Amino acid sequence: MNRLPRPSLVLHTSSLGAVLLCVGLWIRAKTVSQPERGNAERRALFVGMWPAQLWLLADAVERRERPRRRRRR
Repeated sequence: MNRLPRPSLVLHTSSLGAVLLCVGLWIRAKTVSQPERGNAERRALFVGMWPAQLWLLADAVERRERPRRRRRR
């Protein structure tokens, strides 16, 4: 990840992409047959847990990217 110009930007974008993927899977779950619907909905909910974790990782990486400020005494 150190080779990427802004790893936090990549993680923030991945978080937003996971939201879109979750919505897409949820919509698709409504189009499958009733016996398969439960599995499709569980898959959408599982993917729906990713954005929060990715966003927190991006915030942690962003804090590491900022130059450290020295405190003046």
